[in-house]
Amino acid sequence: MANTKDATERRKARVRRALRQAANGRPRLSVFRSSKHIYAQVIDDQNGVTVASASSLEKEMKSSLKTGADQAAASAVGKALAERAKKAGITEVVFDRGAYLFHGRVKALADGAREGGLSF
Repeated sequence: MANTKDATERRKARVRRALRQAANGRPRLSVFRSSKHIYAQVIDDQNGVTVASASSLEKEMKSSLKTGADQAAASAVGKALAERAKKAGITEVVFDRGAYLFHGRVKALADGAREGGLSF
């Protein structure tokens, strides 16, 4: 049986490979989910720079949220990220869920980003 970490890395690479083909020059909204917090960033892969980022660890988020590990926190992070990306002039992205299922906190972050004005 394959190592769990190896399977996760293969799944993440498979998702990103498909995204690169479908991106058409759009930046990538990448999500990282830990047991206590959620992080997201908009990455311009052509120039190799992070355009905007947000996480549940930020001071404003920490004070307004009960915990960084629930769907409310993920939605708030998605809205904050969308606001920052729009300030940077980005309205269309491709969603990179990494090795995570599009479910729960990852879906809540995506819905929050859509509410904030990003389209994907």
